[in-house]
Amino acid sequence: MGSPFRSEEMCLAQLFLQSGSAYDCISELGELALVEFRDLNPTVSSFQRKFVGEIKRCEEMERILGYLLREIRKANIPVPEAEVRPLAPQPRHVLEIREQLQRLEVELREVATNKEKLQKNLLELTEYTHMLKVTHTFVKRNAEREPLGPQYEEFPSLEKDSVTGYTSMQRLGAKLGFISGLIPRVKVEAFERLLWRVCKGYMILSCSEMEDSLKDPVTGESTETVVFLISFWGDQIGQKVQKICQSYHCHLYPHPESDEERCDVMESLATRIQDLHTVLSRTEEYLRQVLNKASESVYTWAIQVQKMKAIYHTLNMCSFDVTNKCLIAEVWCPVSALTTLRGALEEGSRKSGAVVPSFVNRIPCSETPPTLLHTNKFTSGFQNIVDAYGVGSYREVNPAPYTVITFPFLFAVMFGDMGHGAVMTVFALWMLVQEKSPTVKCHRNEIWRILFEGRYIILMMGFFSMYTGLIYNDCFSKSLNIFGSSWSVRAMFTQGPWMNKTLHTNSLLTLDPNITGVFGGPYPVGIDPIWNLASNRLTFLNSYKMKMSIILGVCHMTFGVILGVFNHIYFRRKFALFLLFLPELLFLLCLFGYLVFMVVYKWLAFSARDSWLAPSILVHFISMFLMQGQALEPLYPGQTGLQVFLLLVAFLSIPVLLLGKPLYLYWLHQGGRSLGVYRGYERVRRGSEDDMSVMRDHDAEEGGVHSDPASRETQPEFDLGEVVLHQSIHTMEYCLGCISNSASYLRLWALSLAHAQLSEVLWSMVMRPALRLDSGTATFLLVPVLGVFATLTVTILLLMEGLSAFLHALRLHWVEFQNKFYSGAGIKFVPFSFSLLPSVLEQDSFLSD
Repeated sequence: MGSPFRSEEMCLAQLFLQSGSAYDCISELGELALVEFRDLNPTVSSFQRKFVGEIKRCEEMERILGYLLREIRKANIPVPEAEVRPLAPQPRHVLEIREQLQRLEVELREVATNKEKLQKNLLELTEYTHMLKVTHTFVKRNAEREPLGPQYEEFPSLEKDSVTGYTSMQRLGAKLGFISGLIPRVKVEAFERLLWRVCKGYMILSCSEMEDSLKDPVTGESTETVVFLISFWGDQIGQKVQKICQSYHCHLYPHPESDEERCDVMESLATRIQDLHTVLSRTEEYLRQVLNKASESVYTWAIQVQKMKAIYHTLNMCSFDVTNKCLIAEVWCPVSALTTLRGALEEGSRKSGAVVPSFVNRIPCSETPPTLLHTNKFTSGFQNIVDAYGVGSYREVNPAPYTVITFPFLFAVMFGDMGHGAVMTVFALWMLVQEKSPTVKCHRNEIWRILFEGRYIILMMGFFSMYTGLIYNDCFSKSLNIFGSSWSVRAMFTQGPWMNKTLHTNSLLTLDPNITGVFGGPYPVGIDPIWNLASNRLTFLNSYKMKMSIILGVCHMTFGVILGVFNHIYFRRKFALFLLFLPELLFLLCLFGYLVFMVVYKWLAFSARDSWLAPSILVHFISMFLMQGQALEPLYPGQTGLQVFLLLVAFLSIPVLLLGKPLYLYWLHQGGRSLGVYRGYERVRRGSEDDMSVMRDHDAEEGGVHSDPASRETQPEFDLGEVVLHQSIHTMEYCLGCISNSASYLRLWALSLAHAQLSEVLWSMVMRPALRLDSGTATFLLVPVLGVFATLTVTILLLMEGLSAFLHALRLHWVEFQNKFYSGAGIKFVPFSFSLLPSVLEQDSFLSD
């Protein structure tokens, strides 16, 4: 495990893998997650690579596994997950797995097809049975001379004696025919209208809705159907009716000509339906047995196929030597893991039984290596916050360890409330307790997964919010009188001018701390609870939190500038300590560090007795730039001279910051020192050729080999104008940024006051009226009022205000803190690891049709 303060030292290594042991060696590396492979065939298409056939076979097995998993889920059969993920299968075992999968697929598809046919046959018989029952009522009503269906006024009605007797059409020699069947309920109206218009009234339609809806065996959806019976005269009309029924996809069934035939058909249908139910139940039982058997191994097979496919994808990134007997791979690997890498190759060779072992060779490289930062489940969330700004450059200082403290603290400064912090902490602790639960851990809701991944961030924010809430003495907008107030009203009567008449004649009274016994000293922890009753509470907290925000902001930015020293020292840029770090620090401290000094000095120098003599710090700070210090009452002796000196130092640091680095690099380029060849990696950011030349120089100072003229000619050309332009942008950004960033920290003050005022408004508008009720029903009203108060607290104060404070804390770290030392221009190290493969039960390629 490397240091969390700086990324791991990386190296480029070359792996020589024997053809017979390459699969097992890659499998071992996938289990250990040690290396990141480089693609040595970038110009070769994916379909022209060596192992494309093996990948196609893996995809075919994935298709079969997806079909099995979908069928298992349809049957509501749980898929047991193994506690230990299985290893990648040996190549000789792949054929056996493939045959088992193909045999299962064929068996399942055959059983599923038979089941679907049986269900379809059962549906047809059930529909036929319902149709016979309903049409029997039509015939009975016709025999009783009841109307057969609705008549449209636009068509002439027919005189009829009886369905079974002679009609006027039968006297003309027309033959009476019947067509019966079922049609979806939504199509009945259009179907009926088309029949009447096409047949010109030479038919009679009778309809009746089915009481029970039938389920479609293909889609599984229940549909409302209508049974119809069409009586028509003549074969030509019958053909038209038949075509109309086919166009509407009606289910047509033969209509019995007599009651005896109807009874025989009904008995036959009942027998066949009973037999089908028996056969269908046995088919479903057998299908469930097959699925149960498949569910025992499908998870293991899916993991093995995933790993096997990942191995062949990795092998496609390798190149063959001239003899085609050895695969060559290039990998980025931590220097500390080279021994483990060699052991993994030896283990892979041993498993495959190869005679010639695979080996690794470290090679020099001028490319910038990827960035590897080791994290755990606690620090991973904070590292993700930093990486969202940009992955750190190779070997530069990592802000994540400091963000673990500063991020939740700045959040809590804006969100300080003991009650709200306690709710947040309890929620985070519940997620920690449930972090191993698969239901909570593998939830498919994206917002929930984001919250779960940041459970330790929420826990720290909750803890720090409780701490700042204790400092603010704020709990759901109410103060807690833990130690007793340090202010005494009694002394205003005994030692001061107050009398009983004073209380009746004044609506507002002021406690005078200069009177003995009124003020007993500072409150032990945080704000005195008496300020919660004061009318000038907001004015006091406004001044307190505004000054606190400036102090925290200047300290935070200064810490960021100081962290840049470790980058300069590590990358051996000694000149940057004097030409970058020192002027940056002087400019920041001479201006805004002095502002913090004045705030602290004013707190210490003036007491309650002479507080009316205290000058305005803002006026003094503005007068410092206008050189009008003599026109004001000094804050301390010698203030004017010190301010002039600090202002002069701050202004002189600007040209040093602007021209110091370009002139120094130009002097080096003109031969100020002999440049040596830089050994090993170029530990610089991409595109920073000027710093590369400096480091080569420092390498030469430490005893590096001097470069020959040929190597001097291959060095990158130095462009003074480009360096001056780059440094000018940096200088303007830093100097103006110190001003804007210091003002940006005032968001700590603004959001803290906003949160406190929202809490006060919510309490005064919801809880206070309910608590003031004196009737007996007040107790029953408190329950719903408390529910409303809790709901509004969670939605407005915890979620909305919490998200707002989170985003502002994020901005303070990205813009105001990290840009002082952190470039974030690196490439993240992505190792070849089986643990990074998506979960089988969540992967869309398995579960989608």
